[in-house]
Amino acid sequence: MTVTLGDLGAWLLKGNADTTDLADRFAHDPRVRAWCVRPGYRARLMAAGQPVVLWASGSRGRLPYGVWGVGRLTGPSVPHGDGPWTVPLDLTVLAPDHRVRRETLRADARLATAEVLRQPQAANPSYLTVAQFAALRDHLPLLP
Repeated sequence: MTVTLGDLGAWLLKGNADTTDLADRFAHDPRVRAWCVRPGYRARLMAAGQPVVLWASGSRGRLPYGVWGVGRLTGPSVPHGDGPWTVPLDLTVLAPDHRVRRETLRADARLATAEVLRQPQAANPSYLTVAQFAALRDHLPLLP
């Protein structure tokens, strides 16, 4: 689906906790300053101030996967030759008891059709619509 700035609620960046020990990484430092994204029109739409959500994925029985962090982009994505681009951000990983599990999002009819649930293998960045991000905020009352 084509993303437009008019219906962009938040960018959604994924990290696979099966290939990288995200739990250990974020236990030591819950701040995330940059993330890799695939070059393309979505990466070119990314700009400072836009909301961003961190989604941890992996084997379903291992960890409580889903939304692990929230923040904002601090600039546009930056190309690095032929490889992935990097997007600067200011994102804080939530304490484990404040993370929103995938099952919770699936059970919420407002979020059940989110791209990350329909196409979990899609490359970064994914996104939430304005309505989906508003629904997510209902599950994260600590969001500014």
